[in-house]
Amino acid sequence: MQITASTVSLTVDDLAASQRFFTTHLGYVEQAAAEGFASLSRDDGAVDVVLLARGTEVLPADQRDQRATGLILAFTVTDVADEEKRLRASGVEITMPLREEPWGERLFQVTDPNGVIVQFVEWATPTGTEHA
Repeated sequence: MQITASTVSLTVDDLAASQRFFTTHLGYVEQAAAEGFASLSRDDGAVDVVLLARGTEVLPADQRDQRATGLILAFTVTDVADEEKRLRASGVEITMPLREEPWGERLFQVTDPNGVIVQFVEWATPTGTEHA
C-alpha cells in the first residue's frame, strides 16, 4: 500500500460555519463543494478536510445523523505560541489555553462552530529528568 494523501471527513450540523472557520482561521481553501459537501485543503502537509452536512444522503443511512464528536483534529506547527496569539487576535476563542506537558508537548485547542476540536502542537525537549 502507498498512501498518497490523508483526508478526515467530518459530519457537522452547519457546514457553512465550519467551512468559514477552516478557511478564515486555519488557511484552508475550498477544492470542491456541492449541496451538503465541501472539500478543503492546504498547500502544506496538513490533512485535507471534507465537511459533510448531517443528514446528507451521500452517507450510509446509519451514519447520516452522526456528528463529529470525540475527535481531536491535531496539527503540529512550528511556533505554537505564535499560532495561539494569531488565532486569539483574529477573534477565535481559545478553548484550552497553551500549556506544556511533562513529556515535551506544547499545545492549545480551539473549537469550531460545530464543536470540532482543533489542537495545535509543538514538541519541545522534556523538562524533567524522568523523561530523558
